[in-house]
Amino acid sequence: MDKKRYRSLEQIFKGISNHRRIQIIDALDQTPELSVSDITEKLGINFRTASDHIKKLVISGIVMKRSDGISIRHALTKRGKEILKICKGLD
Repeated sequence: MDKKRYRSLEQIFKGISNHRRIQIIDALDQTPELSVSDITEKLGINFRTASDHIKKLVISGIVMKRSDGISIRHALTKRGKEILKICKGLD
């Protein structure tokens, strides 16, 4: 592998290196198109925490954002779905 691939993999692993982020990925798998407010309510965490975690998931290419008028909706990317399969297989 080249250095660029190592950096890419590092970014992915950083994206899922927190239990809250894994919870968010799982929540988005169960119910796609959630807003930050929806995620905070579903997981019982504060808005800023959810927003910070979602930002890291977006940067790592695990979650994508979509504007829905005044609201931003979030969904798993193909990469996010693949990572979730791996996580579920580790049980």
